[in-house]
Amino acid sequence: MAANVLAHSWRRNDNLPYGFGGLGDFMRYFLALCALLLPSAAHAEWLEASSANFVVYTDDREKDVRRFSEQLELYHGAMEVVTGLDLPVPSPSNRLTVFVVRNEREVQRLVGNDARNVGGFYIPRAGGSIAVVPQVQVRRGQLDFSMIALLHEYAHHFLISNSSVVAPRWFSEGGAEFFASAEFPPAGGIKLGMPAHHRAGELFYGRDVKVEQLLDPAAYEDGVRDGFDSFYGKSWALYHYLSLGTERPGQFRTYLKLLGSGKASREAGLEAFGDLSQLERDLDGYIRQRKIRTLVFDPGRLQAGEIAVRPLTAGETAVMPVVIRSRRGVNREQALEVVQELRPLAAAYPRDPFVLAALAEAEFDAGDDARAIAAADAALALDPRRINAYVQKGYALFRQAANAEDRDAAYADAVQPFLALNRIENDHPLPLVYYYRSFAERGQRPPAQAVKGLERATQLAPFDLGLRLNLASYQIMDGQLDRARATLMPLAFNPHGGGMAEAARQVIERIDAGGMSEPPELLALLEPAAEEE
Repeated sequence: MAANVLAHSWRRNDNLPYGFGGLGDFMRYFLALCALLLPSAAHAEWLEASSANFVVYTDDREKDVRRFSEQLELYHGAMEVVTGLDLPVPSPSNRLTVFVVRNEREVQRLVGNDARNVGGFYIPRAGGSIAVVPQVQVRRGQLDFSMIALLHEYAHHFLISNSSVVAPRWFSEGGAEFFASAEFPPAGGIKLGMPAHHRAGELFYGRDVKVEQLLDPAAYEDGVRDGFDSFYGKSWALYHYLSLGTERPGQFRTYLKLLGSGKASREAGLEAFGDLSQLERDLDGYIRQRKIRTLVFDPGRLQAGEIAVRPLTAGETAVMPVVIRSRRGVNREQALEVVQELRPLAAAYPRDPFVLAALAEAEFDAGDDARAIAAADAALALDPRRINAYVQKGYALFRQAANAEDRDAAYADAVQPFLALNRIENDHPLPLVYYYRSFAERGQRPPAQAVKGLERATQLAPFDLGLRLNLASYQIMDGQLDRARATLMPLAFNPHGGGMAEAARQVIERIDAGGMSEPPELLALLEPAAEEE
């Protein structure tokens, strides 16, 4: 997988995180932190834990990985209840894959440059979303940094997937912090909306961010400087206050309704909350309370469902560290390193379809399409249901088709692995995407069925911003500017920003201005974002 992917990374404070509830909370937090520093016993083997919404790979004990998966499923279920959603079970490939690596240094090595404070990261991709976190201390009660990081990023994954509201950054990050401040009591169940102890340091010692700056992104950007501020902590506090505080009933719902109607965040905030200076004072008092309300799900109320745990094969275990690097994303130099590591491993495990599919991915990333196709075919000969082998073969054939003499025949052949994959996993988004691309990439107008497929893929994987970009580009070419605007809105207000967000905002501004741009001009604005994707 190429390295130019959108990654959401979670950065923790370097300041000491004091608790909100006095010395007792501080001591519990301090002892939990000390526990992270103790050397853990060597683990015997890599395991895979498969559940309804997650696949976890970790070098850990079975009882710990099973409990970890149970906690993730309880968290998902609690979010469904709080948000009022009853979601269908995702197709197997559209679950979130969690790779648990040895420590934070390994996470930072995978991220690359400027990663000193990264405690975990999440990469949303259609049919291949991943999260990478350091070893999680699976226990009841207050969570460690790794688990908070993962829950924060999964909250983004969940909320982006299931919200029709174009969320301002404070709302997105405050919501992720609200849900990630969870606790798993010793007796079972789960609590949400707990004090965000990991944000206490920035709330009390960081540069203050005012409510008005949260509600007005431009005001925050004007006032922000490099350094330590209270944005995440203040966003958590405002989200918690408006969700569970008792002083402003109905105001949060009004604010969200106004956002949904198209009003800007500051305008919606003024209409819903009134005097923002008074809201600032009220929120300050709320933060300094000794007790706050929480959401408690008693044991037995939520069910984690079936969790299947299996040890990895010898081949899977041997290649797992390389697979994680590949799935994170590689540049040209890294791709050549990865494929050189995988080739001898594939030779050592020639009968393991997981290893061969991983080799196919590495060969594709390294630019050798013929080898990628051969490795994928070898994997499929051993396991005709090996999903990644179909994907990598399809990728390689599509790249070859771009330069083929008979492009029509080449693209007709290239789409075949994806059609075969569709027959195995009907709701996998990639076959729908590449069926559309089999027309678009040879300059043909995609038929209605292909366009509907791309729309369906965007519904299945709304967290994949590249899909939104592709769909919006088609809608612009087809003159559907209103629909393109709606497709681009979540991208434009993506809380992690980037070139995609800026390009989407420019296109939306041109559309709103009316009559100022023709489709070719709008598409030209999206070209840099397409290269980033």
